[in-house]
Amino acid sequence: MSKIAIVFWSGTGNTAQMAQAISDGASVAGAETKLINASEFGPNDMDEYDAIALGCPAMGAEVLEETEFQPMFDSIESSLSGRKIALFGSYGWGDGEWMRQWEEQVRADGALLVGDPVIAHEAPDENALYECRALGRSLI
Repeated sequence: MSKIAIVFWSGTGNTAQMAQAISDGASVAGAETKLINASEFGPNDMDEYDAIALGCPAMGAEVLEETEFQPMFDSIESSLSGRKIALFGSYGWGDGEWMRQWEEQVRADGALLVGDPVIAHEAPDENALYECRALGRSLI
């Protein structure tokens, strides 16, 4: 059985909804999932999981959340090479530039990016939640 970590930060609940949908998709496909707040995950946790979904909304000028998520991501970035990683998040302005930059960074780190990142403008609609469940299944 695959063990999947879904590590995220959510200020308004939008990214949390997406995290739950990813968990639902992976669980239906037979994986054991764990939803984890970004502040509770670090490099020592990486080896416990077969795949990791990382979720963060765009903040400020389309950057990752800087107080909890970015420090966690910085701490695990050197451990991404060869690992199955999925990305997701929501945004309220801009055009998703933060996700394109994050995706490039994760690829450059050598991660095995699973599927296309899922982004939602504001609250995830049914299509975004469907894509999240599909992303969860693809992590298996």
